[in-house]
Amino acid sequence: MKFLKILPIFFIIISCKKENKNTINKEDMVSKAKAIHQKVITLDTHVDINVANFTDDKNYTQKLNNQVNLPNMEEGGLDVAFFIVYTGQGELTEEGYDSAYKNAMSKFNAIHKLTKEIAPKRIGLATTSNEVRDIYKSGKKVAMIGVENAYPIGTDLSRVKEFYDLGARYMSLSHNGHSQFCDSNTGESDDIWLHNGVSDLGKEVIKEMNKWGMMIDVSHPSKKAMKDMIELTKAPIIASHSSARALCNHSRNLDDEQLQWLKENGGVVQTVAFSAYVDTEKDKKFKEALIGEMDILAKEQNLELVPRREIRNLTGKAQEDAIAVYTQLSKEAKAKMKSSENAPVNVADFVDHIDYLINKIGIDHVGISSDFDGGGGVDGWNDASETFNVTLELVKRGYTEAQIAQLWNGNLLRVLDEVEAVAKKIQTEEI
Repeated sequence: MKFLKILPIFFIIISCKKENKNTINKEDMVSKAKAIHQKVITLDTHVDINVANFTDDKNYTQKLNNQVNLPNMEEGGLDVAFFIVYTGQGELTEEGYDSAYKNAMSKFNAIHKLTKEIAPKRIGLATTSNEVRDIYKSGKKVAMIGVENAYPIGTDLSRVKEFYDLGARYMSLSHNGHSQFCDSNTGESDDIWLHNGVSDLGKEVIKEMNKWGMMIDVSHPSKKAMKDMIELTKAPIIASHSSARALCNHSRNLDDEQLQWLKENGGVVQTVAFSAYVDTEKDKKFKEALIGEMDILAKEQNLELVPRREIRNLTGKAQEDAIAVYTQLSKEAKAKMKSSENAPVNVADFVDHIDYLINKIGIDHVGISSDFDGGGGVDGWNDASETFNVTLELVKRGYTEAQIAQLWNGNLLRVLDEVEAVAKKIQTEEI
């Protein structure tokens, strides 16, 4: 019955597309999209951070070289960002756990510093859907917190509650590499698995997450781990930044079977605007051409171009300088390539995934994410200042204001509410 209820919505979208093409000119469409964008709360579930951008001298009140900061959010109308407490996968040892925990705490502290000390009049921290709406109504931007990789928990399950109390409202049990809690999607590359899904310790973490009201994120765990999580959880799950594998065969995306599991669970997949996960082949061709053009420009200007993957290994001023050069040369190279046959992955390609996901599992289970400052971005939505372009593309395809509101915030906040309700029930039963 649920599928039959969703099906007409998709037909409405198709009919709206035809109507728009015939009756709404470009100027009217932009005006309509701006009106909707102004009214709808736009929520991005995955924005990475660098603690170096949360100091008294250098912070998000400034238009930095990164993709998300307050000027960019204000310019593009991005209202809510889940800032990510990310930790790369390390050794499964006490020393590794301690180091990861310190890293996680530094990121929690940075987010709290932003909302309490650096810019409390411009952005507030939300932990519930009601707080999101209240902060939004006050005219401020909204920060939320997600944890990418539960590795910092180590073997101390009390840290789940600690992270929850610090504001974390979702967490993935792994990242790129198998954690102590579950296998990662990266196991597909060599078919080597550590747990064959979720470990015994991971099962206990899922119980803790259900108990306290933290959404389970399945964007990085393996397919078998995702299946285990759905069988174990008492609450809906999310994929905080994944797209459709049927359109782009990357292990970070969800295949049709996984999408069906997610739908039956009542969860939501936050379609990600990460060019390599939207169209791998198109992205590869464009980036090869882009790097070639950047190399030429670097030599002409006598600049050192550090490869993007190596910039992550730098620290301090060396990293800042490398990012500045890379950003400058990338911008210049893209301008020179405007008429090139090697076009970049763009907003329309991204929204193709949204269309596909809605057709496959219904609009109630689809949302939007960027993975900005973690590799994300597509032509037309390369930073928070360009957020309006996503709404515009949705309007072009005939989505209504109500549907756009669902995609931008409604579905994710609905899951957050349901996870919170499950937690209250569990806590009541344990009294």
